[in-house]
Amino acid sequence: MSGSAPRSESETAPPRTPEPRTPEPRTPEPRTLPRRARLRILLAAPRGFCAGVDRAIQIVELALVKHGPPVYVRHEIVHNRYVVESLKAKGAVFVEELSDVPETTQPVIFSAHGVARSVPEAARARNLTVLDATCPLVVKVHNEARRHHEDGLEILLIGHAGHPEVVGTMGQLPDGAVRLIETEAEARAFTPRDPQKLAFVTQTTLSVDDTAAMVEILKARFPAIAGPVKEDICYATTNRQASVKAIAPRIGALLVVGAPNSSNSVRLVEVAERGGCPRAFLVQRAADIPWDRLGGLDTIGVTAGASAPEVLVEEVIEAFRSRYDIAVEIVSNAEERVAFNVPRELRDVAPPAAR
Repeated sequence: MSGSAPRSESETAPPRTPEPRTPEPRTPEPRTLPRRARLRILLAAPRGFCAGVDRAIQIVELALVKHGPPVYVRHEIVHNRYVVESLKAKGAVFVEELSDVPETTQPVIFSAHGVARSVPEAARARNLTVLDATCPLVVKVHNEARRHHEDGLEILLIGHAGHPEVVGTMGQLPDGAVRLIETEAEARAFTPRDPQKLAFVTQTTLSVDDTAAMVEILKARFPAIAGPVKEDICYATTNRQASVKAIAPRIGALLVVGAPNSSNSVRLVEVAERGGCPRAFLVQRAADIPWDRLGGLDTIGVTAGASAPEVLVEEVIEAFRSRYDIAVEIVSNAEERVAFNVPRELRDVAPPAAR
């Protein structure tokens, strides 16, 4: 008897559904961050604090250590809001005039720009304790003016009307003894009482080139005119302007860290523009950087006026670092090793912690 052959298990079982395979995890594609523009920064040197500014700030700080707060400061000790606010936080009280100082045995400090002779006279009349932070280079100009006056010479002061240094220098002598010259036109138009008895002095923070032009006019018109034995424009002003001239043709813009009422800072803007820099800006802090005016540039310059602390320069550099791939090149034209002593009565005071 014949029959069918038995079926194998593979023939009778239903077809198996393949088990789902767990997909292998995929490595995410690396995100490509947008490439930041490159920016080269030429950092001018010397820049920032000069010896006179550093000395003035030291005087306030040492007076606070020795006498405790408050100490009173007539006018801004230097023309920089950051410095003034920092000293206020330590206990300095800034006043416009001596009449704003109450009856006190605490010291009253005169600013680095110098004061007219009437100011210390008024302080002595009130028996106030005075510390004079006038820059020694400004004192030099005061002494020159007094010496010329004692020699019977008519004195010309090349400077800017209303600047505290000019007010202080003119205030060394009686009213009318000093004639202010602000422009080349005024130098050409001036008529002396006696061309043979004439002398000139200058504000310490002027444009070197502008001042030289006015002096040249005066010397050509009045060959007998007496001038300073050594240049009145201070070393720091001269060096900072020379540094800006060195980088101006190489940059698309210059940022000058400084205050709008700082004569030497404003002069740096002017020097840059005359030296071939297409645009120059005065900024007090990084928040003032005109980003909309700097687009498309690959090289800029940074410097600081003589009353601007280095911390504000660093703040500006960091602001650029947050937006650009930066390379900083220091361009130096001089080394400054000048230092001025503080008044004798403060020399035994231990200095406060580093600023």
